[in-house]
Amino acid sequence: MKNQSVSNNIDWITVTIYVALVVIGWMNIYSADMTSTSDYYFDFNQNYGKQAIFIGLNVILITVILTIDAKFYEKFSTVLFGASLLLLIGLFLFGKTIAGQRCWYAIGSFTLQPSEFAKAATALALAKFLSESQINLKNVNHQIIGLAIIALPVLLILPQPDPGSALIFLTLIFVLNREGLPSWYLWSAFFAIILFVMSLLLKPHFVVLIAFSGVLLHYIKSRRIKRNILASLVVLIFMTGFVYSVDYVFNNVFKQHHRDRFNILLGQKVDMSGIGYNTNQAEIAIGSGGWFGKGYLEGTQTKGNFVPEQHTDYIFTTVGEEWGFVGTIVLVLLFVGLILRILYLAERQKTKFSRVYGYGVASILFTHFFVNISMVIGIFPTIGVPLPFLSYGGSSLWAFTILLFIFVKMDANKVNEW
Repeated sequence: MKNQSVSNNIDWITVTIYVALVVIGWMNIYSADMTSTSDYYFDFNQNYGKQAIFIGLNVILITVILTIDAKFYEKFSTVLFGASLLLLIGLFLFGKTIAGQRCWYAIGSFTLQPSEFAKAATALALAKFLSESQINLKNVNHQIIGLAIIALPVLLILPQPDPGSALIFLTLIFVLNREGLPSWYLWSAFFAIILFVMSLLLKPHFVVLIAFSGVLLHYIKSRRIKRNILASLVVLIFMTGFVYSVDYVFNNVFKQHHRDRFNILLGQKVDMSGIGYNTNQAEIAIGSGGWFGKGYLEGTQTKGNFVPEQHTDYIFTTVGEEWGFVGTIVLVLLFVGLILRILYLAERQKTKFSRVYGYGVASILFTHFFVNISMVIGIFPTIGVPLPFLSYGGSSLWAFTILLFIFVKMDANKVNEW
């Protein structure tokens, strides 16, 4: 078995879905970027031509990933994680600021976003930590270390500021939960989000009253009243402090454009010609596609450049307008199929390291997919999260390819782990 070719063991279902998404992505970038002066498909002065180069280099990248021994990724996971953190730190000194964000290194006309590559490195580091035999996430010290691995890149990315990328890293907590982290962490995060939103809509004392009612109801229903009374009081104190801190954080920590996006999403502000323009135009474009779309290269909103950044974060609007509801459903099914396939493969891995990494890959891809589409259709604030394999950009495409194909290599190698 050890002499079997890697190609014989690769999960071709995963690879086929990946190729389909990359091709669909390029086709829609071409449509969004094509002008009347575009003479041919590979005009390297245009975004679609540059994306073709990125895709071509992807073939080399995939070959390298599949050639390297799968054990390399486990052995050097900590080194890769450390290198990714150094690259994030370096942005504060050498980073290029684009649209108010210091997220890129500039190499001539080419830019590189290290936070995209840090996702795979963080997933590897988390998998390495959790695969150690003595690790038990019921242990508080182990919980702190696991959460710290996720928090380190987040703390370096938030000041850039890049809340979208920071959010992606935070969702790796689902991987910790899968491996034994107590569920109250997730429930606490869920209720914190609810309290945050309620605090933006209601006066703080009303929110505290609602929170107090919820804690009291839980206290009354609890069978262990004597044990829970102190815990209930502590929870209520923390909730009260959190509620009264929301207004300060919202007005002093968030940037103005972040505040505007939340206010528009929550109906507190209407600005269809300003900060809400992108989302409004995206909704118009998608809605105009109807059931079957206007036809490839026939989107009037797309050709009229009504949707800003349509080739990057808003690429889904091109799918909606030109391919219609049916086209968007096919795209969604491809993503869902890829994520479910990764989860299936993760469960059949022979090593804990590979399994945990697989769950990390699924978590990152799902969050990108869900947040991007939610953002485009107006049910989530615009925070600059690309759609995997479809949005324009070398950093994005290469980072997602690395993330996925490291796992493909691990899965192909499992026959040698008997």
